[in-house]
Amino acid sequence: MATMKHRLFAFLALSFVLAVPALAQSQGRPIRLIVPYAPGGPIDITARALAERVKDSLGTVIVENRAGAGGNIGADAVAKAAPDGLTIGIAATATHAVNPWLYSKMPYKADTDFAPITQMLRVPNVLVINAETAQRLNIQSLQDLIAYAKANPGKLNYGSGGNGSAGHLAGELFKAQAGIYAVHIPYNGGNPAQLALLSGQVDFNFDNLATASANIRAGKLKALAVTTLKRSPVLPQVPAVAEALPGFAVDTWWGLVAPAGTPRDVVAHLNQAFVAALQAPETQARFAALMAEPVPTTPDAFAAFMKTELVKYEKLVKASGARVD
Repeated sequence: MATMKHRLFAFLALSFVLAVPALAQSQGRPIRLIVPYAPGGPIDITARALAERVKDSLGTVIVENRAGAGGNIGADAVAKAAPDGLTIGIAATATHAVNPWLYSKMPYKADTDFAPITQMLRVPNVLVINAETAQRLNIQSLQDLIAYAKANPGKLNYGSGGNGSAGHLAGELFKAQAGIYAVHIPYNGGNPAQLALLSGQVDFNFDNLATASANIRAGKLKALAVTTLKRSPVLPQVPAVAEALPGFAVDTWWGLVAPAGTPRDVVAHLNQAFVAALQAPETQARFAALMAEPVPTTPDAFAAFMKTELVKYEKLVKASGARVD
């Protein structure tokens, strides 16, 4: 009888512990959603849109921007928060796939310090060339670019938002798979790199489609290919690099994570709310305007995806030679 009582007490105690986060949420304690980047960018905008969308199911969700160190500061704040379901954050290509191999010292472990909730969005990167350069060099397609680079080794250059950035890594992978050489010119951020492309200081870039789309529509930049494995539904007329270079895939993604140790039922509750928000037609229409494709997943699927990305970018970062001390 004593053993039965002890088991019953242990079960009730565990049930109480697991119920605390849900109880706290129902009693009006807000959830903190940490965005590891500055306000105003696509990740911040989409995080705030989802925070507003889930208020009926989760209550108040407060977005907190913790930018710095390529996203590491904000990601570390999530990793070190209490695993009670009241602090969640954004995991992105940089914070959970690139930075672990780019930075010599990392404050968190991308593969063990987080409990994945769901992937949120995928935004293609796009290979864009200055429109005047394209006309002058008669480069109207990806195949034209490759052919020109092979016939004129070292005459083309490309810009990026810095060593180890998505644009840099995509450029290095492109050069390796296409068997060409182009000079890499790093800039201090994506905006200066795009300005350099628009002014003709560099010939082509691998840019985020969300930021390049306005200049593509205006005819200032010519889109040659997207970097997702298949064509993007938001730019279906533009081929994928993989159509010419099989297996090529370097896109920008982000999703939601909680600190490791967050109870599975709490993660499941968060997943249910955010997946429903991502699947809502109004949300999908809003994100389509940002050239972002919702990709809601289960926690396990998001965990497997991030593991695959971490392995992929280890090879890319090491091949690029980029390093931040």
